[in-house]
Amino acid sequence: MNYRTGRKTLTAAPTAAARDFLIARLMVAALILTALPMARAGAEPATEAPPRPEMRLAEAGRGELLFRGDREGIFTVAPQLTTDVMMNVSGMVNRVTVRQRFANPDNAWVEGIYVFPLPETAAVDHLRMQVGDRFIDGLIREREQARRDYEQAKAEGKTASLLEQERPNIFTTSVANIGPREEIVIEIEYQETLAYDGGTFSLRFPMVVGPRYIPGEVQVAGFGGSGWADNTARVPDAARITPPVLHPALGKINPVSLEVVLDAGFPLAEIVSATHDIAVQELEDDRVAVTLDAAEVPADRDFALSWTPAVGAAPGAGLFVERRADGNYLLLMIMPPTEILPGYVPPPREITYVIDTSGSMSGTSIVQVRAALGLALNRLRPEDRFNIIQFNSDTSSLFPEVVAATPGAVMAAKRYVARLHADGGTEMLSAMKAALGGGDGDGDGRLRQVIFLTDGAIGNESELFETINKRLGDRRLFTIGIGSAPNSYFMRKAAEYGRGTFTHIDDLEEVAAEMAALFVKLEQPVVTDMSIAWPDGVEVEAMPRRLPDLYQGEPVVVTARIGALRDNLGLRGRREQDDWILTVPLTSGADHDGIAALWARAKIDELDDSVHGGADPTEVRKAIVDVALDHHLVSAHTSLVAIDVTPRRPDGETADTRTIATNLPAGWDFDAVFGTHDERRRGITPALRKASLTDPSAAGTQLAAMPLPQGATAAELHLLVGLLMLLLALALAWRVRRPHGAA
Repeated sequence: MNYRTGRKTLTAAPTAAARDFLIARLMVAALILTALPMARAGAEPATEAPPRPEMRLAEAGRGELLFRGDREGIFTVAPQLTTDVMMNVSGMVNRVTVRQRFANPDNAWVEGIYVFPLPETAAVDHLRMQVGDRFIDGLIREREQARRDYEQAKAEGKTASLLEQERPNIFTTSVANIGPREEIVIEIEYQETLAYDGGTFSLRFPMVVGPRYIPGEVQVAGFGGSGWADNTARVPDAARITPPVLHPALGKINPVSLEVVLDAGFPLAEIVSATHDIAVQELEDDRVAVTLDAAEVPADRDFALSWTPAVGAAPGAGLFVERRADGNYLLLMIMPPTEILPGYVPPPREITYVIDTSGSMSGTSIVQVRAALGLALNRLRPEDRFNIIQFNSDTSSLFPEVVAATPGAVMAAKRYVARLHADGGTEMLSAMKAALGGGDGDGDGRLRQVIFLTDGAIGNESELFETINKRLGDRRLFTIGIGSAPNSYFMRKAAEYGRGTFTHIDDLEEVAAEMAALFVKLEQPVVTDMSIAWPDGVEVEAMPRRLPDLYQGEPVVVTARIGALRDNLGLRGRREQDDWILTVPLTSGADHDGIAALWARAKIDELDDSVHGGADPTEVRKAIVDVALDHHLVSAHTSLVAIDVTPRRPDGETADTRTIATNLPAGWDFDAVFGTHDERRRGITPALRKASLTDPSAAGTQLAAMPLPQGATAAELHLLVGLLMLLLALALAWRVRRPHGAA
């Protein structure tokens, strides 16, 4: 009581006018809070939803995927997707945020599924879902548990999202219970190491999953996925990696905006994109901002960006360190020596060129291949031996076996190359076996190389990796990615198994220059048989365990978890006939965040690879789960799941599942990949049971721009608070105005 009295003595007593003002403010606030949800309700679908936006084909426009409805000839629309990409480059590391906005143009609740690519080395560690004005962070779980949590939330009417890895470069986002005409935002983050070659740094952001060739007998049609291909004995998850492809005649979908903030750590001489027009803005401290010149582009090709240090600013060997409670993590970039050995003569070579002539290589890709091969043949010397193998649905070769590079043989090869034509399937396995043979032989002192030119559009990567692992012998395998959206995961990993390198060529105009530089590099490995000697008594786990050869201008990147940062590490190798040794002080590393995630991603890759070497799959799976959970990473056996705790879908309502279509990669020929419409109609070409979704003659389009009010707002809470405030204002008014002495 004294406390209350004391407060009154310190506060001016309210006058009658002040009390009336307070009451009026409470009533106004209450009216606003109660009216706000009602106003929103007016913008959202009415209690009795209008008819779903169905249409007949004759009513369709362009640029939209339709699904067959319950009635003959009637279609409904699919969710729409827009992606915003934000990259922050710091030194050798790129931190990327991908925001996928799923918009439901329908008047019904839906589940949206989107199969999309990310860089094959991406360490994906973050998922965040925005529902209206609320944000829900994702949790890392074992894959099966995450799937169960998601399915339960979906059944309970809760909005949920699930991020799963199908391949190291293919992921699936599932979003359950997207409300009528609502937008849900899914935010994904990952980290990756930049590429460095020939004095130039580069990054690549894939935007579309190219259609994969799926070999093998069908097991269970359409089980476990929504793709256009059935699962087969050789590709048991085919239905999960083959999203529907919109026919190019229907226009482009899935627009992407992109920005890169580049903090290279040194002055730049040049910034180039071989794939898109860009705008560059200089910022403070030698940073620059790079955006797409067109603001938005369709997701139909990779985005590639490269930058070159100013003269004298190029880095040498680099060592970066992240110190954490669970250990020290380091990233080491090993640069090849630059001095030229006097009197050096490249050794003779035995080269096998393997050329992909499948349907996915039609158009500009096969033109690129023919031009590249012409350059390669011109560089052969008489002491070299060579052969050319091509594959599509079948494998054939120019010669029965490698032959001497005589002028006659080279001329025959050029005529053979000029007739290369892209068509049919992608039976790559038989071509790889033909190129590697049985893994025996020594090449008679020649440098034995296999050069593989392809877009890598296959789904049976594991079969290829196992074959390379078993048959490589003393050969080196080099992969060259051709086209607008190659399967970089296959080509990078195949090159790692083959102890070679992976090169990607984006621009047809640059084929001559890039291939010439590549062939010069392949003729002369700078350092071979490399290994690392770590300090005695220090516990180290480094990746990759088997180092590739060093080629001119191309470093080798190593990540490691190390118990103590002391003393030196020693790099050893062979250069010509001499030993090559390089010493790096472990205390010289610069601090850098995110190295632990990169190490964990590389560790998971190594564990995956061990299965092809005969490791127990059950033990490998357990080890991958342990690493992924410790580092909050998505992997083949762990997923990120985010669940809104509040059920939103009304009882009695259902949610259809809609898979979002992708574009055909730029430069691809739809008919060459999937067959002509007449062939598809007659069932001649492979696995296009869902061609009606992709064929302009069978599926229609829509351009209607629909309003997208926020869903899952705090409308109910606002209404409750408003009513309470209104009651408080009325009670206060009654108390103030009642006669004195009333009870």
